[in-house]
Amino acid sequence: MDRRDFLRKAGVAGAGAAAGSTLAAPAIAQEQPEVTWRLTSSFPKALDTIYGGAEVLSRMVSEATDGKFNIQVYSAGEIVPGLQAADAASSGTVQACHTVSYYYVGKNPAWAVGAAVPFALNARGMNAWHYHGGGIDLFNQFLGKQGLFGLPGGNTGVQMGGWFRKEINTVNDLQGLKMRIGGFAGQVMQKLGVVPQQIAGGDIYPALEKGTIDATEWVGPYDDEKLGFQEVAPYYYYPGFWEGGPTVHFMFNKSEYENLPPHYQSLLRTACQAADANMLQQYDWLNPKAVQSLVSKGAQLRPFSQEILTASFDAANEVYSEVSAENEDFKMLWESVKDFRKQWYLWQQVSENTFDTFMMIQQRNNAL
Repeated sequence: MDRRDFLRKAGVAGAGAAAGSTLAAPAIAQEQPEVTWRLTSSFPKALDTIYGGAEVLSRMVSEATDGKFNIQVYSAGEIVPGLQAADAASSGTVQACHTVSYYYVGKNPAWAVGAAVPFALNARGMNAWHYHGGGIDLFNQFLGKQGLFGLPGGNTGVQMGGWFRKEINTVNDLQGLKMRIGGFAGQVMQKLGVVPQQIAGGDIYPALEKGTIDATEWVGPYDDEKLGFQEVAPYYYYPGFWEGGPTVHFMFNKSEYENLPPHYQSLLRTACQAADANMLQQYDWLNPKAVQSLVSKGAQLRPFSQEILTASFDAANEVYSEVSAENEDFKMLWESVKDFRKQWYLWQQVSENTFDTFMMIQQRNNAL
């Protein structure tokens, strides 16, 4: 091959390569479209751990797409009130929300099962059910009817049983007790004589101080410490059996989610699972220090008696039977959770509980 023939052929090949790179650029641009979503949270910025879950999602999605996919996060009340977050996503007012599904139990009891119902699963059990027990798909069968697609987006771990102005030792002590507690838990406690109250977070402290209510449940030590409840209701009970492992959800307008490119959908699923894990890890890190701080400020830790726990368990089962008899959506979800619950707590007795119990004994003996 002479020199001129070689250069001519090389030039043709080079031109072809250049043309290929020119054609590829628009294709890549189409694969990374610019998308801007609004997400409304059910939480105020002051609850930095639970509110922060949405910020984790937003940051991860933006970083992974070089700023092409942006999710703007708004706290409760900036666009809609916190308890209307799912409605806003369903209607298309926003493309996404970060909320706890049991907030909407008044619309349909089935909403609660995807988050937490009394005496269900702890955080690890809920995650196992959601990710590997078909929970995500089952819950989305229900959410799809509401125009939503949901993914787990956080968990607080088992919550505390709340703050009480007086000691609660027996079921009789619950008679007529005015307690800020809502949703499914409120229905269960009502069977034991509690008078459930719906009060916004900012109004709880003055209501306790004035005696308008006798008790309140909130979240756990890290979040509770910010509100100073120990000053007016010093008895801090545990565990919050109505929220053994409440799942916080990201919910997306179903049409908006389905219109995303498949790799953006995949990215959302990955980022949601990361935010889900991160929130629980944060609470596990922060709560141990916070509970010690609360005790130093006057909080008096008290376990619910076995009598109260057993009566509450029986009351919860009554409610489940009643609701399942008239609500197929609830029955489908609850039967799935209940079937796994048997296996989960069998395994926990063999593994985690045995190890944890031994280590707790060492802690009490100051051996750690």
